[in-house]
Amino acid sequence: MKKPIVSIVIGSDSDLPTIRETEKILKKFEIAYELKILSAHRSPKKVSEFASNAAKRGIKIIIAAAGGAAALAGAIAAHTTLPVIGIPIETKTLKGLDSLLSTVQMPSGVPLGCMAIGKTGAKNAAIFAVQILGISDEEINKRIQIYKRELRKKVEQKNKSIKT
Repeated sequence: MKKPIVSIVIGSDSDLPTIRETEKILKKFEIAYELKILSAHRSPKKVSEFASNAAKRGIKIIIAAAGGAAALAGAIAAHTTLPVIGIPIETKTLKGLDSLLSTVQMPSGVPLGCMAIGKTGAKNAAIFAVQILGISDEEINKRIQIYKRELRKKVEQKNKSIKT
């Protein structure tokens, strides 16, 4: 088994249905990853230790998903120089708008990539991670180029099937 280069961190096991979309994409591209549950509010020391040591363990990108106050991605970004991609989880009360605003409103000097709310964001987080990894890995770069080409072909096929 390959050593993980992407770490997926979720704030709660209730985030698992959303993050499964991230896992599917990473598996499709054969990217080794790990999955952890850490809470920015309930286990802040563990979050800090995780983020501070991720690069030393060979992690290249961190994808963090949380709902509500959604402080997880920002807390991780504050403790690492690795790229961190945040996924706002959809919530019952505010449909994920709370998560989105918490994830996207980072102070200057603590950058955090923020994806769309929910499963679309979970998929895009993985694709974005693959694109970042493809900058320095030619094999991954080839796979993402093929993937993007297939997306274009699907759109072209749909256009051909439209009757005017």
